[in-house]
Parts: sequence; C-alpha cells; structure tokens
Amino acid sequence: MMNTQTLNKKLELIQWLSTLEDRTIIDKLMQFRQTEAKDWWTSISNEEQQSIEQGILEVDSQNLQSHSTVRKLYEKWL
Repeated sequence: MMNTQTLNKKLELIQWLSTLEDRTIIDKLMQFRQTEAKDWWTSISNEEQQSIEQGILEVDSQNLQSHSTVRKLYEKWL
C-alpha cells in the first residue's frame, strides 16, 4: 500500500505534468519512461522461462490438452 507522502508526490508530479508545455522536457521524460520499463521475461526464473518455452513448443506442435482434462489434473489446486 502506498503511503501518504508517496501519494502526495505522485499527485504533485501529475499536476506538474498536466501543465507542462516544453516539448523537450516531455520528450526526455518519455525517453526516461521507456528506458525504465522492465521486461518481465528477465525478472522470472530460468525454470519459469523454460516452462513457458516448453508450453509454446507444445502449442506449436498441436500437443494440447482439453480444458476439462487440465481442470481434472489440477482440481485440488483450483
């Protein structure tokens, strides 16, 4: 949960951004935003990456299970 001080800072930034007219600053902020965006793929474990890649290979090769079959397999966790 966000604390009040952080929320106030965010609101102050939003207000400032809404009045900003300098295109150079806007462009720099957009560039900063793009460089700060993190790719979720690099934040997951190798095991998770391998599992996803295996799933893609199974889909590509039409090696699929029906929804009802999968529900039965994982029923105790649902």
